[in-house]
Amino acid sequence: MSTSPRNPVARQLDNSFVRISQRPRAMRLTGLVIVIGACLALGLAMAIFLRAWVFAGFFGISIVGLAVYSFLTSRTTRKLVAAQSGNRIDWESALPEVQRESLNLEVLELSRILEVSSEQISDLQSAYIVAEDLALRQIQQEEQVPLLRHVSIGSVPFDAILVKQDVLICAEVAFLVAPDLRQERIDSMLRKAARVRRLIEQMNVTMTMRLMIILVTQLASEDEERLRKSISSKRFSNTPVDVDIRLLDFEALQRIYVTD
Repeated sequence: MSTSPRNPVARQLDNSFVRISQRPRAMRLTGLVIVIGACLALGLAMAIFLRAWVFAGFFGISIVGLAVYSFLTSRTTRKLVAAQSGNRIDWESALPEVQRESLNLEVLELSRILEVSSEQISDLQSAYIVAEDLALRQIQQEEQVPLLRHVSIGSVPFDAILVKQDVLICAEVAFLVAPDLRQERIDSMLRKAARVRRLIEQMNVTMTMRLMIILVTQLASEDEERLRKSISSKRFSNTPVDVDIRLLDFEALQRIYVTD
């Protein structure tokens, strides 16, 4: 039996995706300041040569103002870069085997609840994949920040991660057709969250972590109310991180993103 080699290329998740365009923007700004400074210096030299003292004073004051602006801008940029460099977390794409195992476990549980035949497993897999995709689309729409799907942080896989200001949000999706979220599923999510929180503390990263549990439901209204009561705060009273629970209706998601 052979196993696929682990991808050794680790990527870095920054506190702000603005960093992607930060360096070219800074270079353009520096070039513009140099050009303006050269023009002002040339104007000052010509004004002095022509003894146009009013213009000489204007160009001299402009040069001083440009120098002050350049200094303040440079200091602000250095602070931003320093802040971002302290908020980098190594991440990598979750291995296909890990994603497949997670999908199969969830689909197996769904098939047990629905009591479907083995011939219908593929349909359940397709439904689960669609439910997860639509749910993550909706979360990205609500949070208005970029979202990375199926990634691992410190070898801990999550369905998605996103960064909002100084908060690292690790998201897990569950598709429910019965009004209950299994306790072992909750425990698994919390264990993963605790591992990542310890990793962040060890790295001295100036970020906090939040676990987002996204429940995609296909339930009657009374069953949904039972679900809300079953996931009361008592089941999350001793969590290692803050927990954000989102309930999304599968049919509503399809109406938003699929059907006209």
